[in-house]
Amino acid sequence: MFSVPLGSDGARLCPLEPWHAEEFLAHLDRGREFIGQYIGFADRATDLDSSRALLRAYADKAATDTGRIYGIWTGDTLVGGVLFRRMDLKHGVVEVGCWLEPAGTGKGLATQAARAIIDWAVETRGAHRVEWQVKAGNLASIAVARRLGMTRDGVLREAMLHRGKRFDLEVWSVLAPQWRAQHL
Repeated sequence: MFSVPLGSDGARLCPLEPWHAEEFLAHLDRGREFIGQYIGFADRATDLDSSRALLRAYADKAATDTGRIYGIWTGDTLVGGVLFRRMDLKHGVVEVGCWLEPAGTGKGLATQAARAIIDWAVETRGAHRVEWQVKAGNLASIAVARRLGMTRDGVLREAMLHRGKRFDLEVWSVLAPQWRAQHL
């Protein structure tokens, strides 16, 4: 398994796989309400079977090259992750997202991890457009999009149904030429 270092404190990014289901569930349990404010899978992975099923769905997406999920570890503790919610490499478009439990916040981990997978998508896989969709009002996630050099494309009004309520969804993006220009 590969591991990408994130910063100087020993944090690392690694694939999240079905065999991580117990650790993933423990992570969600530690931050379920915090994560669940914005991320739907916090409400879906509530026991070992549903945790394993969610990770299995992403393993299936990885196998079909339509999505991937990665964990962010500090030491031996899973504190968050990043993912390709969808990958359409035929058209050069991927959607990236992130989440953290409270113990992982304020350290730049989401930005560093997202930067690593965006680099891979653009430089290795040839993605042209990287999207970031975020519930309006999720200021921490919007700040990550800004730090990544993304541009706010617009708002999809009431496009997100979360916990029985409709919310606006902001769409942010960066194009491959812009991404490369930032990293010269």
